Amino acid sequence: MVITPAEFEALFQSYYTLVYRKFYYLIGERAPVEDLTQEVFLKLYHNPPREKDNLSGWLLRVAVNLAYNYLRGEKRRRRREEGQCREKDGIIPLEEAVILKHDAQMVHQCLAKLSPRDRICLLLKNDGYSYAEISAAIQVDKNSVGTILARARRRFSDLYNELEGRDDSVSR
Repeated sequence: MVITPAEFEALFQSYYTLVYRKFYYLIGERAPVEDLTQEVFLKLYHNPPREKDNLSGWLLRVAVNLAYNYLRGEKRRRRREEGQCREKDGIIPLEEAVILKHDAQMVHQCLAKLSPRDRICLLLKNDGYSYAEISAAIQVDKNSVGTILARARRRFSDLYNELEGRDDSVSR
């Protein structure tokens, strides 16, 4: 299949939103989504599918493949950067170690001051548990977990700011 510039423009206008939404659902960040959406249409222009029968399916398949490639690349990049941030032989500069220890102590103090339910919710969510799993652990309705988490985060933030000596209540 050969695509003329006029056909390409019409296809771009017709399918751009569909492809963009798919990327945004998978990646969630605007800048890479826009770049990847353009890349899908470049692939369409330079290497179109043989048949036009299921063009939306072809575009979405290309988008999903590009999104997975992007996410894998980002994961590898983050691992590399984290590795570079660590000093050779696992030695961390003294200032950084002191700051990390202080932050950890403050987090532990704040968690200790929270109710057991709030503490469990925050810890489980931080470990990647789903709302359904959290609701089973604390024995509440799944639909209540979001509200409980939001309130627990607010309490934690208030406690943390109080320990740091900041008063952020004015900004709310």
